[in-house]
Amino acid sequence: MEIKLTADYILEKEFKKSMKGYNIDEVDQFLDIIREDYDAFTAKIAALTEENERLKQEMTSTSRKTVVPAQPAGANNTNFDILKRLSNLEKHVFGSKLYE
Repeated sequence: MEIKLTADYILEKEFKKSMKGYNIDEVDQFLDIIREDYDAFTAKIAALTEENERLKQEMTSTSRKTVVPAQPAGANNTNFDILKRLSNLEKHVFGSKLYE
């Protein structure tokens, strides 16, 4: 995408004068407002582009640091193992009340 207007171009733009033309002072005032907004938009785009690059780098460095830990040998939890642990936990918490 090519930007055709620059703040300086807007500032230096001159219009031809005619008998029934626009008020030159009003046009100049309006162009000044446009130039101020254009400068603000340009600054905002630059800030957002910089933030975008920073976030991309942050995301890349974070993804490099995130390592999925390997499962230790024999750590394959089957449903039976989980149920057995749950049963032991219930016995520990509820004790003999569980079987009354």
